[in-house]
Amino acid sequence: MSTVARDYYGILGVPKNASDQDIKRAYRKMARELHPDVNPSEDAQHRFSEVTTAYEVLSDPQKRKIVDLGGDPMDNGAGGARGGDPFAGFGGLGDIMDAFFGAATGGGRGRGPRSRVQPGSDALIRISLTLEECATGVHKDIAVDTAILCDQCRGGGTAPGGTVQTCDTCGGQGEIQSVQRSFLGQVVTARPCPVCRGFGEVITDPCRQCGGDGRVRSRRNVTAKIPAGVGDGMRIRLSGQGEVGPGGGPAGDLYVEVDEEPHEVFVRQGHDLHCNLRIPMTTAALGATVPLQTLIDGEYELDVEPGTQPTTELVLTGKGMPRLRSSGRVDGRGDLHVHVDVTVPTKLDDAQRALLAELAAQRGEDVSTLSSNGRHQGGLFSKLRAKSHK
Repeated sequence: MSTVARDYYGILGVPKNASDQDIKRAYRKMARELHPDVNPSEDAQHRFSEVTTAYEVLSDPQKRKIVDLGGDPMDNGAGGARGGDPFAGFGGLGDIMDAFFGAATGGGRGRGPRSRVQPGSDALIRISLTLEECATGVHKDIAVDTAILCDQCRGGGTAPGGTVQTCDTCGGQGEIQSVQRSFLGQVVTARPCPVCRGFGEVITDPCRQCGGDGRVRSRRNVTAKIPAGVGDGMRIRLSGQGEVGPGGGPAGDLYVEVDEEPHEVFVRQGHDLHCNLRIPMTTAALGATVPLQTLIDGEYELDVEPGTQPTTELVLTGKGMPRLRSSGRVDGRGDLHVHVDVTVPTKLDDAQRALLAELAAQRGEDVSTLSSNGRHQGGLFSKLRAKSHK
């Protein structure tokens, strides 16, 4: 009985021409919804397993090509003689090409051993910065737990006096070939050698410190130069400061992600800063020069015009955060928005009350005669007047 290859694209909900990034994005979205820690139902667990398998297949270039050819790389139980997936049992696209180009005659093509020296992985670390540090830039000493070069074997993986010998099992090829029967006849397939793990050679006496890996885990200090203008969630790349690769391979990069701490005075919005300035009603009415402590420029003499109203917003151009471009250079600065908050006294002595009453009388500010449109209005305003005389 014939079988139908699973629709891995349909499982992830992506078209067949989806990019690797589209496939990864779709998998992450579905995995967050179906993960057992989030959704413990049996149906969600089953779907999570299907989604994970589909991602593993489509993120592997060889397996994806098998899917595009109409096969199912995960259907290992079906053979060509039984009418199932004709590509089942093959290790990947290379095995299929062997079948079409001479492998049926016993002349399989070897891929050769893989190198012990591999590039290292990137690393990510998060640091907390104050708003002042984000504004001015700072050098931060960071302790990083990472893989470093083994100082005993210097990446070679052998103990002093140890040697590296050709693997007897695979003869140095790094893979073992086997013959399978398929609808094409005899097909030679290859898999990594289980003894040397595909390296084609065996370390007779591995390094005691790293076990032959050429690297060890350790904590080291890294100084990160944080440029002015960084913000929450931004990442700074430190080239070559990540993990050293197996066999002493080149190190990956270290990414430092910024976690910006809230400030007690200023609120940041992009390149602009916002703050509140509380002034008494007399200052708002008469005007004054008020000292304002800015984030970067120190004390600034702010002119408050006579008659300044509550909720007035004063904009100080170029007193905000530095504008950090993707090139790492600073291009100008944002603005500082000062929101004026006029405070009204809540406790008055008799002399102060008399002064305000006299001022109100001179200005003709009888609360009973004022309304929002300038005409006489009772109700709420009459109640306010009555309350003021109690």
